[in-house]
Amino acid sequence: MVEFTVNGKKHNFNGDEEMPLLWYLRDEAKLTGTKFGCGISQCGACTVHIGGEAARSCSVPMSSVDGENITTIEGLGQAERMHAVQRAWVEEDVAQCGFCQSGQIMAVASFLKDYPNPTEADIDENHTNLCRCASYARMRKAIHVAAGYLRGEM
Repeated sequence: MVEFTVNGKKHNFNGDEEMPLLWYLRDEAKLTGTKFGCGISQCGACTVHIGGEAARSCSVPMSSVDGENITTIEGLGQAERMHAVQRAWVEEDVAQCGFCQSGQIMAVASFLKDYPNPTEADIDENHTNLCRCASYARMRKAIHVAAGYLRGEM
């Protein structure tokens, strides 16, 4: 049995331990904010936090989450108290189609813990999630805005 926490709630899993975490989250936990994009850990639409670090859940087997604390987009912030990245994403009108945005937000929230004052080069080297709509210019602006919020400057 695999035991873990998702967004502060305990979960148990007794199925195929090679099943990707993504499918547990979407199909069994009914947390559909985490999206399926490519299935090969390239696009980042499925990004969640495992132990506080960004991970692409389409390539994470259930066996590896035993004892872990997982956060999905549903657990990052709430409408009445958004995470700084969510707030910046809304204010900068980042999303076009929106499909990849939960993964983008989760990746950036993790990134900003390590890069609280990111340069353009930091973003280029570390933010590797893909977006078909190519809203990258607005994402960059939102990353800087969110960093300012997290530093208490705004």
